[in-house]
Amino acid sequence: SNGIDRSKQGSNFTAFFNIVCVIAGKLTPLFIIIILGTGALGLPYALRQGGWIGLFILGLSWVLSIYSGIILIRSMYYDGVHRLGSYQEVAAAAFGVFGGWVAFFFTAITLIGVPVLYLLLSGLNLHNVAMGTKAELTFPIWVIICAAMVAVPFLFFKSLKEVGVLGVFGVLSTAIVIFIVLAVSVKEEPNQVDIHHDAVIWNMFPIALSSISFSFGGNSVYAHVEAGMRDPKSWNKVLTAGLTCCVILYFLVAVPGYYVYGTTALSPIYDNLPPGGAKTASIIIITIHLILATPILMTSFALDCEKILKINTRPAMMEWILRLLFRGAFIVVVAVIAIFVPFFGDFMSLLGAFSNCALIFIFPVVFYFKLTGIRGKPWYEYILSVLTLLVGIVGLIFGTISAIQALNNDFKNKS
Repeated sequence: SNGIDRSKQGSNFTAFFNIVCVIAGKLTPLFIIIILGTGALGLPYALRQGGWIGLFILGLSWVLSIYSGIILIRSMYYDGVHRLGSYQEVAAAAFGVFGGWVAFFFTAITLIGVPVLYLLLSGLNLHNVAMGTKAELTFPIWVIICAAMVAVPFLFFKSLKEVGVLGVFGVLSTAIVIFIVLAVSVKEEPNQVDIHHDAVIWNMFPIALSSISFSFGGNSVYAHVEAGMRDPKSWNKVLTAGLTCCVILYFLVAVPGYYVYGTTALSPIYDNLPPGGAKTASIIIITIHLILATPILMTSFALDCEKILKINTRPAMMEWILRLLFRGAFIVVVAVIAIFVPFFGDFMSLLGAFSNCALIFIFPVVFYFKLTGIRGKPWYEYILSVLTLLVGIVGLIFGTISAIQALNNDFKNKS
């Protein structure tokens, strides 16, 4: 359909696992949920910030993210004839060349920045776990080892259909860590004294909203996930199932994590676990997740760039060589940034406040109404779209403020 040979694409299950892998381990490029909190594992800390009302925000974000993912893909088929190939093409159809480049810039921030964070975190985790053992190596060497592991699927698999296998293992690894945290926190509950909870902390509410709302940010890869589906008509069902699976995992970690540790909850929540096998296993398994999710994000970005550079139109051998060179250079750049740029996590939070809010909440609604017209929609779509824009704008403003404060503190502490 529309330039894609659907008979050669992957199943709905492959798409489902790609969605859950990218999102459930998503590093909600975290404002105050410090960069160490991969999506789910930073949620108890987000509840510590905003109180139990964070669970309502989580539920709301889940509904709005399903809506924005559905209308984004619907916008790709807006004229009923062609399928637009990427987020950038949807933006260009709505707002011309300038719109396309703005969307590409925001997508690039996410699809380059998050892999850098994932490599940085993987390197840090392995460095800390191996410290004092025979496997002790420096942080840069661990980052290079992680980059080499990411490079294998990234260089040799062309699209998300082939990388989909990684999604399955990525989802399993996140689920295992969530169940470890669940089991240990329930066991630890009697040992916690003077634990305090808040129903709602109003002055922190917008910041909690901005951090929690990003727990479902997969929009920048959805066009490629949908392109890798044999049956694109099932997109709405697959997206809904994927995000529902994420929200269940999120509740499984957020509720017991905040209930047991209250205002002492850390991000990631496994930092609250007592030292020992469970904590070390959690760190190693989450690191595996980060290494498996990174090629999915990088492949999405590479496919966009290869289309712009017209690499995919060359003769087969030439296409393969150019793709290898481009992707090889890309992985080197990502590794170099991870090793050498200071405070990258907080820089990413600042850029993420803009790019994530725009990509997840603001752009899909604006593009959809621009391409399909404002009139003639069911009444509930107007309510959903206004709420989606509202969450996007609040997240953008307060996410930016808290990221600037974090960067300010970094430079003060350095000086």
